[in-house]
This record gives sequence, C-alpha cells and structure tokens, in this order.
Amino acid sequence: MEHNLLAISPLDGRYRDKLESASHYFSEAALMRYRCLVEIEWLIFLFNDLKLDGTKELKSTELRILRSIYEQFDLLNAKRVKDIEKTTNHDVKAIEYFIKEQLKDGPLDPYLEFVHFACTSEDINNLSYACMVRDFVQRELAPSASGLIQEMYELAVANKKVAMLSRTHGQTATPTTLGKELINVVARLEKEFSIMNSIMMPGKINGAVGNYNAHIEAYPKVDWVKGSQAFVESLGLEFNKYTTQIEPHDIFARLFDSIKRFNTIVLDFDRDMWTYISMGYFGQRVVKGEVGSSTMPHKVNPIDFENSEGNLGLANAMLEHLSAKLPVSRMQRDLTDSTVCRNIGSALSYALLAYKSTIKGLSKCEVNKKVILDDLKDRWEVLAEPIQVVMRRYKIEGAYEALKELTRGKSGITKAAIHKLVDGLKIPAADKKRLLALTPDKYIGVAEKLVDEYELDISGGGCGPSGCGGCQGCG
Repeated sequence: MEHNLLAISPLDGRYRDKLESASHYFSEAALMRYRCLVEIEWLIFLFNDLKLDGTKELKSTELRILRSIYEQFDLLNAKRVKDIEKTTNHDVKAIEYFIKEQLKDGPLDPYLEFVHFACTSEDINNLSYACMVRDFVQRELAPSASGLIQEMYELAVANKKVAMLSRTHGQTATPTTLGKELINVVARLEKEFSIMNSIMMPGKINGAVGNYNAHIEAYPKVDWVKGSQAFVESLGLEFNKYTTQIEPHDIFARLFDSIKRFNTIVLDFDRDMWTYISMGYFGQRVVKGEVGSSTMPHKVNPIDFENSEGNLGLANAMLEHLSAKLPVSRMQRDLTDSTVCRNIGSALSYALLAYKSTIKGLSKCEVNKKVILDDLKDRWEVLAEPIQVVMRRYKIEGAYEALKELTRGKSGITKAAIHKLVDGLKIPAADKKRLLALTPDKYIGVAEKLVDEYELDISGGGCGPSGCGGCQGCG
C-alpha cells in the first residue's frame, strides 16, 4: 500500500504485512483504546464495587454502553481524541473528555465528573501499558517463541541419530549428533521461556504521588488501598502498593531482560545455522521466482537467519535501553519514561519479526546427511581423546603425550595409524576390541539418549502464573 512506502520505520513499512497484528497493541490508536478500557473499568469499579456515595448501581444496559466505548473503539474515535488533544495538549486528558462526550446526554450524564476520578495520568498510563504489553506477549510473542522452540524440538528428534563433527574454536572436535546440538538450544530457550511467562505485569492507581491524598479527602471512610488492589487485580495485573506518581517499571525491566536473553539464544542459533548452511550441512529449498543475488544466479542465501539476527540486534539494543532507563525517574516524577514507553512496541515487534524469520528459515532447511557424514567419516584424529583416556585408566604413562605426538596439528590421520597405536597398547583385550571397533561416527557418547530423554514442556497462557484475573481487555 502507498502509505507503507512512506513509513519511516520498516516495522510499519517493509514488514507491515508480517507485523500487522502488532498495531492492535502498540499503535497510538491502540494505546487510546487501552486507556479508554482502564478509564471505563475504573468508573464501573467506583460505582459497582466501591459503591461511592453519590454514585449508583450500574445496570446491565449501562455497563454495555460504557464498555462499548472501548470495545468498539475505532479509527474515527481515535481521530476524535486527537482533535481534542489539539486543544488540551495532553493525551490522557483528551481521553477523559472523549469519554465524557460519549456519555453526555445519556443516562450517565449526571455522573460525568466521576470519569477519571482522583486519577493522575500515570494511573491510567501504567495500567494501559501493563495490559498492552501483557496481551501482546501472551497473544503474539509467546506463541511465536513457543512455535520456534517446537520447530527446533521436532528437528532435533528427527535427527537425533545423525552423527556430526563438532567444532570447538572452529577446529575438529569430539563428535556429537545434529539432534543433540538442536536440543541444547531447545533446553536453553525453554528455560528462558518459562521465566518470561512467569512474569506478571504490575499496576497501581494511587494518585499524584502514590499516597491517595485526594482520594482520602473526598471519601475518608473508603479503604482506598484495598480498593485499588482489587481494581488492579481485576485487570489481571499484580498490585504495587509502593510507588511515587509512577509505577517504577522494575517488573517491566525484568520482562525485557528475559526477552533479551531469549533473543540472545535465538541470535546464537541463527549464527550457527548460517555457518552450518555455509558448510553444506543444510540445504535450502528453492522458492520459485526468488533471486539470491543480482549478479550470481546460483545463490540461495540464508537470508531468513540473517534477517532474524539483524532484527534481534535491534530488539535487544532497544530492550537494553528500556530496562536500564524505565526504573530511573527523578524525584516523584519526570516525563522521560513516557517518551521511552512509546517505543516498547518497536522493541517487541523486532523480536516477533525475528522469531518469524527464524521459523521461516528452518522451514526451508533440508538436512544434508551425506555432507555431514562425509565431513566426519575420515576424521580419525577425534579418536585420540577416547584412546588417551582409556590409556590413563590403566595408568599408562605419557598417554596424552603419545596421542598428541601422533595427531596434533596433523592432517590426514588414517584409520591404519590409529589402529596401529591401539594394537600396541597393553590394555585388556575387551577394551582394545572396543577401541578398534570405534569409528568417528560411532563416537557420540549419549548424545542420542539425551535427545530421547528431553521432554518438551511449553507452558503458558492466562494473564500470569495464576491465570486470567478477569481483565476486560483479554477479549
């Protein structure tokens, strides 16, 4: 579409079709909708839960009217809020006036002053962002992350027996299996995924500096702390009792750091896959019509893993700033967090884009078992390790040095050379027979067993570790 070609960010331009769902959470219109949700639910809470003097029990028809304001919030409504903001020069106040406009001359007209009652802007903002981030992580980011882990797991199980030469420091090393190397990544990702999913977003609604000053003056007999906790938890959030004007964002930092660690593991995997593809361990399915190079017709480049790596770098750079900056605020309030929070969506969208790219890359990969085996079958030098360890078991002096002399820095070590050394060893016949039967592709330890023993356990869902707290935004 033409407007995508005019976008400044590639998230809203080049990658718009891959990230369209993100705009439902992180666009300015989406933020307005979440703010409306919090304002309306707070209004309902004041009437039906706290039952403040001067209010009334809201009927089901009135509840439907109120909730339709955010449930049916559309682009025309968003434009109206922006028009109001031109006058107020304050985005949250514009939301308050918008809601009052929607209710004017209706059954709730006499109660309009209870909209945004005793709230500072940050009461609305912190809850809106918490719901927004939670919803995006649970509905978009976590499912993609889980899908990526599942793809790796299935590939690991399918290739648990494929013996493969390891490379430590880029040099030939003790063999492993392709499945075991993949399950290593699965285990790392699943641990961090579990941490990510266990983090419950925080919230507060306690006034200008966190002490319920105005609340108490208006309704001194109301237990505002208890009431605020009930309201925050009704949104599916974790109540923070101790704040200044702003919720301090410590839990946001915890979540962003967890996502960043998850991203780092995926980035590490992307680079390894890039290398394995360059070695021919994986082939890539050719997509009809695609071009790999503008001048070299033969090229099939690992662009999905490269795309993922680049976007993970961007995501982590932004997440690093978010987690370092958001918990820091001068005195009881400054505005720097408000500016920075508007970029949360970009950071998380870059991560989501990266996960999708890695999944796409994996879907195009085909294991080239012949190349993997050919790279391993004549690497007899890797058997220097088990031979010298068996020799040590029987206290043969200079075991390591003898194998070092035979193999270190030398190419073309043959089966004959290895067998000649083993034949001359003074070790029990059973051990000698086992060493003589050993080949590079059989020297894999319990790699296959470790894959078999791994149980994938992708868990999550709900609004936190205890499930949904009843947030009206969960839909």
